[in-house]
Amino acid sequence: MDVGAQPKVAYIGIGSNLGDRIVYLSNAVKAIKQLGDSIAMSSVYESDPFGVDDETQPPYLNMVISIDTALTPQNLLRELLDIELGNGRVRRCRNESRTLDLDILMFGSEIIETAELTIPHPRMHERAFVMLPVAEIEPTLNHPTLKLSMSQIADGLLDQGAHRIGSIDELTVQTVVKSPATKPV
Repeated sequence: MDVGAQPKVAYIGIGSNLGDRIVYLSNAVKAIKQLGDSIAMSSVYESDPFGVDDETQPPYLNMVISIDTALTPQNLLRELLDIELGNGRVRRCRNESRTLDLDILMFGSEIIETAELTIPHPRMHERAFVMLPVAEIEPTLNHPTLKLSMSQIADGLLDQGAHRIGSIDELTVQTVVKSPATKPV
């Protein structure tokens, strides 16, 4: 943690479309909870890849978590990149399939534009797979630059086809139940 920093609420988008997507989301949630006090967590939403020409990409699972953190936005970004790397994320080109994608969507009401970080996330308001989960946990929160509530923005994106499939806890239990039994050693 950054010594003496005033805690702020960070909204973090979590996504995966490769491998065991639920496991990657669950791993991310556990790791992110170590970076601050968890406030809220959305349901998991499934959607087709957005803004890509590659029709072979599998569907994404996405969710949003909010934490109260004393980390600076830059240090939070570094921690999130480490979590991605620890979960097999490889960066070759933009909009490629990935085991794990973590984005800082908002950080309090801060507006940041640097070479490495833009907050609020510059395309969050265009994507149902981001806005539906944010609106689920903070419907009346206003976007720092658009001055619209999260639910107002989300309502305009309902035609994009993102749909709720359950909570991460429900889906994690289903994944464990579906896994083959292991033999005792």
